[in-house]
Amino acid sequence: MAAEPGKTCLREQALTAGNFKSSKIMYAIVDIAGQQFKVEAGSKIFVNRLAAKADESVEFNKVLLIDSEGAVKVGAPYVEGAVVKATVLRDDIKAKKVLVFKKIRRKGFQKLNGHRQKLTQIRIDAIA
Repeated sequence: MAAEPGKTCLREQALTAGNFKSSKIMYAIVDIAGQQFKVEAGSKIFVNRLAAKADESVEFNKVLLIDSEGAVKVGAPYVEGAVVKATVLRDDIKAKKVLVFKKIRRKGFQKLNGHRQKLTQIRIDAIA
């Protein structure tokens, strides 16, 4: 659908106003506590519970991939010398409750279990 003459579409307005996110941001794929995360400097993420306390700094050296302004380094399995530095913001968070319901038809068996995973919130400080 074309825009009317003399009018610009919302996408063009956003591009001309400079309200778009550049694709030249450095990011990394990191293995943290058995899960893989795409992280950028300054991003905040929730990870499985870490042993670190609040306001401690932690380093993750299991970096699988680094993209620095289009130059991609892929590890086999990890990128050598790459480190992601982070700060623990909160270490006592619980995720939403997950309910697990089991039932066997015509046998009268029903079981309901609940589980809340413990999480740690971290802020990525630097990718080196």
